[in-house]
Formats: sequence, structure tokens, C-alpha cells
Amino acid sequence: MKYKIVRTDKADDQLREMIFYIAEDSGSVDTAWNYLDKIKTVINHLENSPMSGSVPRYSILRKQGYRVLIAERHLIFYKVDDGKRLVIIYAIVDGRREYRNLI
Repeated sequence: MKYKIVRTDKADDQLREMIFYIAEDSGSVDTAWNYLDKIKTVINHLENSPMSGSVPRYSILRKQGYRVLIAERHLIFYKVDDGKRLVIIYAIVDGRREYRNLI
């Protein structure tokens, strides 16, 4: 049985900002949409393999139960609720930035 994937408002905002930035930076809406498709493909993989992400390197994030997936240049932070068969996406951040305070 598949897990349901939900994104927090914060993750939605981060995703929206990322796509606007890529569209503006590249000058191409198509480039931004293609990048979004890649991110969504990685996230949708969690429906069948919710534990496929790795444990974050920062102990505070590990202790809080986060897992992390890498999608292109971005890190996707999420938690799994096995009881409800739910994957909650908490943050989608640029992996090149200091992200501890962004989650």
C-alpha cells in the first residue's frame, strides 16, 4: 500500500520560490518546469519507498526523526508516519546553503 505525500506550507513556499528563482535566473520557464518535474519525481518515489532517504548528518535533525533526499541541487527533508502511512515534506532547500536553520 502506498504512502500519501503531503507538503507543509513552508515546503510549498520553498518550492515556489525555487521555481521562480530558476525561471528568472535561467530566463526560461521551461527550465524551471523541468526542474520542478525532477523534484516531484524524487518526492513521488517516497510513495513506495518512504525510507529511501538517508539520515541527516546533523544530530539535532536525526533526533527529530527527519530523513533527507537529494534531488538535483536540493535537499528534501521529511518525516514518515508509518501508522498513518504518511510522508510529510517539511523543507526543500538548496544543498549549497547552510540549512539547519531553514527547517
